[in-house]
Amino acid sequence: MPTIPCCWESSSAVVSLDTSLVDAVGKKSADKLRDKLGLESVGDLLGHYPRRYYRIGDARRESGLQEGDHLSFVAEVINAEWHPNRNSGYQKGRRPKGRVSAKLALEEGTIEAVFWNQPWMTKALPKGAIGLFSGVVGRFRGAWQLNSPTVERFHRSADDVAADGAQAGLSYLNVDEWIGRIMPIYPSTSGLDSSAIRRSVEMVLGLLEPVADTLPDGIRGELGYVDLDTALRGIHQPPDDDAIDAARERLAFEEALGTQLSLAVERADEDAQPAGSYPRRGDGALAALDAQLPFELTASQRDVGDVLAAELAADHPMHRLLQGDVGSGKTIVALRAMLQVADGGGQSALLAPTEVLAHQHARSITAMLGSLGRVDPTGGGLRLGEDADAVLVTVLTSGLPAKERKQALLDIASGASGIVIGTHALLEPTVSFADLGLVVIDEQHRFGVEQRDKLRRKGREQLSPHTLVMTATPIPRTLAITAFGALETLALTDMPPGRTPVKTNAVPTTSHPRWLVRVWERIIEEVEAGHQAYVVCPRIDAEQVDDTDDSGDDEEYGEYDEPARDDRPIASVEQTVEELRTGPLSHLRVEALHGRMSVEQKDDIMRRFGAGEIDVLVSTTVIEVGVDVPNATVMAICDADRFGLATLHQLRGRVGRGSAPGVCLLLTTLSESSRPFERLRTLEQTGDGFEIAEVDLRLRKSGDILGTVQHGARTRLRLLSLDDVATIEQARDVADQIVGDDPKLERHPVLRAEVDRLRRVQGADFLHKS
Repeated sequence: MPTIPCCWESSSAVVSLDTSLVDAVGKKSADKLRDKLGLESVGDLLGHYPRRYYRIGDARRESGLQEGDHLSFVAEVINAEWHPNRNSGYQKGRRPKGRVSAKLALEEGTIEAVFWNQPWMTKALPKGAIGLFSGVVGRFRGAWQLNSPTVERFHRSADDVAADGAQAGLSYLNVDEWIGRIMPIYPSTSGLDSSAIRRSVEMVLGLLEPVADTLPDGIRGELGYVDLDTALRGIHQPPDDDAIDAARERLAFEEALGTQLSLAVERADEDAQPAGSYPRRGDGALAALDAQLPFELTASQRDVGDVLAAELAADHPMHRLLQGDVGSGKTIVALRAMLQVADGGGQSALLAPTEVLAHQHARSITAMLGSLGRVDPTGGGLRLGEDADAVLVTVLTSGLPAKERKQALLDIASGASGIVIGTHALLEPTVSFADLGLVVIDEQHRFGVEQRDKLRRKGREQLSPHTLVMTATPIPRTLAITAFGALETLALTDMPPGRTPVKTNAVPTTSHPRWLVRVWERIIEEVEAGHQAYVVCPRIDAEQVDDTDDSGDDEEYGEYDEPARDDRPIASVEQTVEELRTGPLSHLRVEALHGRMSVEQKDDIMRRFGAGEIDVLVSTTVIEVGVDVPNATVMAICDADRFGLATLHQLRGRVGRGSAPGVCLLLTTLSESSRPFERLRTLEQTGDGFEIAEVDLRLRKSGDILGTVQHGARTRLRLLSLDDVATIEQARDVADQIVGDDPKLERHPVLRAEVDRLRRVQGADFLHKS
C-alpha cells in the first residue's frame, strides 16, 4: 500500500469504523460530509466509494460529457481570460465584477470553465496548467461549460503555486506525489468536491485500526476473496487495477452478505415460532369449491396450491411470496388457501391496498364461492349461504356505515368470519380476531412495513399466523432474494386458457396529432361493438403538484416508478373527462374515478362500470390492480412516459380479460427518438411480465431496494448490482450456512455486530416484514 501523502498521518490517534467523523477529521469537515452527503461515521465515509480513478496523463473525452452531471475530471488549460462587466469600473473596497473564461483541453474536444468575479484565476490557471476540475456540466451557446467549478491544480514545486492560491475553490496538489499512483475520483456535490472527500478519506485511513473481517477465514478462503481490511484500503488507495477489482468484488459481496445475513437470522427466528396447523381435508369448503369450479386449474396453480397446503399444515409459520403475471389467477390460489384454514377452524385476513380493490376481491370471491357465500340482504357484508360448508366472508373498510362496521367487528372477534377482506381498517386496534391463521397481503408494495406487521401481530397469543404475500408485478430473481429474501418465492408461470395478449402501441401525439384523433375513434369503435374502455391519467386535477394519486385518500397509492421531471402539462382526470365529454366522446357515457372520491362514490362507479352502464372510465392508477371487468377491451394511457414499465404492464392487464382481445395505447408527447419513448417500446415488444420486470430493473437504479421508498432510509448499496445473480445467490448460500449452524450468530460476534449495524444504519429490519 502506498504511503498516504498527508500531514495527518503523524497523529497517534486510532479510529474504527464506528468512530464519529467529528472525532476523525474535525468538526468543519465532518459537518460538510454530513450535510452534503449524509456521512456521519468513519464507516460511512469509507463506504462512499470512488466513482472512478485517474492516473496522471489521463484525460476525458468531450463525447463522454452529459448535461447536468456533477463531474470531476482532469484537464489542461489552453488559455484563461478576464472579461470585466461593462460599466463596472474599478471601485476601491469592492470586488471587481466580471468573469474569467478558461478554455480547457480534453482528450477530444474542449470545455469552458467560468469563474465569476475572480480575476486572480487568470494567474492561477496559466496556459499549460493541469488541474482537477469539479462542477456541474452545462451547455451555453452550443458549447460545453463548467459554471463556477472548484479546481485542484497540479504542481511540481512551490514556485508553481500562485501567490493568492488560498482563494476559495482553488487548491494545489503536488503531481509528483501521484506519479505512478492511482487517484480516486469520488461522487461529489455542490460545496463538497472530490478533492475534499479524498483528503478526508486519506486522513481516516492513516488513523484506521485494522478492520476485523466479517467472514470466517475458512469460508473466505473457499470463496477466494481478499480480507475486508485489504478491500477497504484497496478501493480508496489501490496500487494497481487488480487491487481495484479485488476490492470491488469483496465489497460487493459484503453488501450482499449483510442483507442476506439479516434475512437469514429473521427466517430462523420466524421458523422457531409456533403456528396453527391446518391440514388439507378431504371434505369441507375447499373440497366443495374445487368440485364446483367451472374451470380447470392451471398446472402452476395446482403446484403452488400443493406447496401452500403442505406448509399450512406445518406447526411453524409459512412465509411465501406469490408472484404471477397479470391474469395468472392468484386470487383463486389465495382463496383455496383461505378455505383450507377455514376448514381447520381458523380465520384468514386479506389485506388490500384500496377500498376499490377490497370490494373487487369481495365480488370475485363471492362469485367463485357460489352457494358457499352470498350477499347479505341487510347490507352487513357477505354472509353465509345455505351450503353446509359455507364460510362467512366479511368486508371491513374505513368507509363502512357504523351499523355495518359494528356487525363486521363482532363477526371477526367471535370467529364467525372465516374470511375477512379489508383495507388499512383491518390494522386498527379495535379489530380483534378469534383465531387468525393466515394473512394474505395483496400488492405488498402498497403497504408500509409497520402496517403489514400490525396485521401479523393480531394472531392468537403465542401463535404466529401464516403469511402469503401476493404481487402482480413479476420480480426478478435477484430482487426477490434481496428485497424479499425473508419470503420463499412461488410463481404462477402459466396463464388460464382463453387469455390473449394485449396488443400495445406507443403513440407519439406531438409528432403525429392525427394519431390522437385515431385513438378516440378506436375507443368509439370498441364501444359501438358493445365493449367498454379505460382512459388513465397521471393526476386527478391540473393543480395537483405531487406525483401521486393519494391526495385526500390515505388508502390509495398511485405512485410512479419513474416520474418524468419536466415542465410539460400533465393530463388530469378532471380535465380529460371534461374534454372528452364536450369533444370526441360527447355521445358516450364518460365517468371519472379517482382517490379523492368517497367510498360510496367509488364503489358505485365500479359497480356501474361492471354492469355496462358506463362506456368510458377516466381514472388514475386506482384501477391498476385487481379490477376485473371482462367487457373492457381498450385502454388509452395519457402521458404514459410518466409511469414505470411495471405500472404500465399492470394497467394494461385491466383490458382483454374476456373473450375479446384487448388493446392498450400508450400516449406520449415525447418524440420517437427520446429514451423514454424507446422504453415504452418494450411493452410493444413483449407481454411477458417477467421479461418486463428484468428490463425495468436494468432501467432504474437500485436505490429503493433496501427501503428508500418504503422505509425512508438511505440505501448503502454502492457496488452490488441487482443483475449480479452469482454474487447475491452466493451470499445467500453463505448466510444460510452460517445461520444454520449458529441461528443467533453467538459464535460469530463480528457478523452479529455487522447485522446489527446494517439494521441500525439502513433500516434493514423492515426486510423480513416485506
